[in-house]
Amino acid sequence: MNALLRSSLAGLRVLLVMTLLLGLAYPLLVLGLARVLAPHQAAGSLVEVDGRVVGSELLGQRFDGPGWFWGRPSEAGEGYDGLSSAGSNAGPNDAALVAEIAERQVALAGASGVTPADVPADAVTASGSGLDPDVSPRWAELQVPRVAAERGLDEDRVRQAVAAATRPRLLGVLGEPRVNVLLANVELQRLG
Repeated sequence: MNALLRSSLAGLRVLLVMTLLLGLAYPLLVLGLARVLAPHQAAGSLVEVDGRVVGSELLGQRFDGPGWFWGRPSEAGEGYDGLSSAGSNAGPNDAALVAEIAERQVALAGASGVTPADVPADAVTASGSGLDPDVSPRWAELQVPRVAAERGLDEDRVRQAVAAATRPRLLGVLGEPRVNVLLANVELQRLG
């Protein structure tokens, strides 16, 4: 019985030490390093306009109306719900999903003045999380005439907003160039 008690106490000590090290010390060390090395990212990559937080560069959000750039569709909760982050469980052979994508293509093609075949995939399909903040440069470019006309701006000025919100491939080789919708819309708001 004595051996069992000694063994149990040793296991409990290991549990407490590991909990303190891995559950408290390590996360605080990583947070401290992040705050020093990448303070903007460690704070959530928040975007402020006139001293007010309007969103995060890392999370997509809904923009309604023809005067804004539109992001990817969201299947997270009621749409762009960070507490319900998930895509749908539908696959490429799901009839309802195929019909929904076709409807989106027709609607977005009409709003953009192009054929449904010209609407890029990221404009009609949700990301895995449902919270993707970025769109392809192609989808952003197709939206430029609509946004410019609605806002009474020159298309070149709207393209400058897109350029300001465009991020290159990571390290020049990873991923694809992308346009952050929130940053593009913040720039639009600045333009007037």
